Amino acid sequence: MNAHTLLNPRSAKSNKTLSSDSLVHPISGVTPFTTIDFPNRLAAVFYAQGCPWRCRYCFNSHLWPLQEGKFDFDSDEIQKFLSLRQGFLDGIVFSGGEPTLHPQLASWMQRVKEMGYEVGLHTSGMFPERLEEVLPLCDWVGMDLKAPFDHYERITQVERSGESACKSVSMIVKSGVDYEFRTTVHPLLLSEEDLLQMGRELSSLGAECFVLQEFRRSGCNDDELCNERLPALFISRSVHEALGHLFKTFFLRHE
Repeated sequence: MNAHTLLNPRSAKSNKTLSSDSLVHPISGVTPFTTIDFPNRLAAVFYAQGCPWRCRYCFNSHLWPLQEGKFDFDSDEIQKFLSLRQGFLDGIVFSGGEPTLHPQLASWMQRVKEMGYEVGLHTSGMFPERLEEVLPLCDWVGMDLKAPFDHYERITQVERSGESACKSVSMIVKSGVDYEFRTTVHPLLLSEEDLLQMGRELSSLGAECFVLQEFRRSGCNDDELCNERLPALFISRSVHEALGHLFKTFFLRHE
């Protein structure tokens, strides 16, 4: 989901609040209510600035730069939002950008959990050391897989990025935290053989959930990708069946 402007939160009785210095954060977008970004929960999404990868299909590329001191929401606004939504929302999702870029992430998550929220995380797994730190605080993780691990830089434009992603996949699978691995499919970037290789790699690491999601033109700034005529079915039936045999949960997510 795209980063949106913070809306006026609904009133609710607050039990616990955050001190003003507890959410010193680079938040540049908030989705105040979502039923699709945190499975089986009513949630809000906080979008953090900053991401060193340059995936061509990214629909939040405006969050790539980390502009210190130039954030859309200050601590008081975030504190008020969280306090007023207690009892109405089940969880808060940290997204981006790449939230694990930020050393304060574990502190943010802990504070949010202390207010009674469950915690979701959207990540690309680019910082496995920080992911390891925050996984015990997560109730669910959605990790974006870009390509077969040895071809990651084709998507991210960053050398050896697949190594970090592979470590993060293994870490998530072993953590016991609920998760979803998902891949955005565009025929100019990934072939069906790529998708099969990704499935085999994931399965070999013990993953049980894999989702292929349709490319979204909305928010993408890559004209070549946006202007490409896309097939009605973004993977063939044979590939769908082959991947389905590898995972306990496998499905397609349409735009």
